[in-house]
Amino acid sequence: MTLQQLKYAVAVADTHNITEASRRVFVSQPSLTAAIRELEAEMGITIFSRSNKGVSVTNEGDEFLSYARQVLEQATLLEDRFKSDGAASGNTIFSVSCQHYSFAVNAFVDVIRMFGGNEYNFTLRETQTHEIIEDVAHLKSEIGVLYLSNRNENVITKLIKKNNLTFEPLFTAPLHIFISKKNLLAKKKKIKLSDLATFPYLTYEQGDFNSFYYAEEPLTEIDFECSKSIQVRDRATLFNLLIGLDGFTICSGIISHELNGPEIISRPLDCKEHMTVGYITRKAMNLSRYATAYIEALKKHSNT
Repeated sequence: MTLQQLKYAVAVADTHNITEASRRVFVSQPSLTAAIRELEAEMGITIFSRSNKGVSVTNEGDEFLSYARQVLEQATLLEDRFKSDGAASGNTIFSVSCQHYSFAVNAFVDVIRMFGGNEYNFTLRETQTHEIIEDVAHLKSEIGVLYLSNRNENVITKLIKKNNLTFEPLFTAPLHIFISKKNLLAKKKKIKLSDLATFPYLTYEQGDFNSFYYAEEPLTEIDFECSKSIQVRDRATLFNLLIGLDGFTICSGIISHELNGPEIISRPLDCKEHMTVGYITRKAMNLSRYATAYIEALKKHSNT
């Protein structure tokens, strides 16, 4: 087994396509295919199932690749530490998966400015809750950012433990809403749930895991009178609809006007619910210097 074989296997898993994977790792398709078959034979497992529709990762392959990603990450750390007299060298790799938080983006910017250099390969995925947990569990991302509340904590905590992850809180906040500064509710210092009845509720779609426990919003339409709801996949669309349709969403209240502009504001909700935002990592795994710096940046931007 070689690091190169592991890189090939991870490339195929990420692309689900031999042709695209071979382009990514700069090797011919026959050479890549042969290397993976040799790896499978040596390890005595089938990492990929192959069909006319392409390749997919097997259950045992999924577990194998989670360890392979960790080995590759550790190899990168060794190179960064000891090549060129300890200076960062090569192609810096770092990935984060998170819910749609502007402070998480600000923290990511800080890390790139600190470590980016001439070459880097950084990934920030604002994605669904279940995918965040999956990404960190299988080392597609080193860190995940999400929230817990008294409503979802039992389910999400069990899922975190099941995947051998840990959750570290960053802050606990009372619930707020994001609205356009032109919204009629902007005149109020505190918003009652009954005030929201006539406005569209904007939430992030969670795909196959579209239950309350995975929702990015701590309250659902059944918690208050709400006849209009819209699900979206990205933050830009949500913010455009906040402005264009006088909609609202429920959140922690932390917003970056530098990233999101001055048109979106937050107002506190008059309710007893809270949310605790934090980050997840693999249990007993040594974090890279990028991850350590990112956590410090998260703490800074979530307290501003």
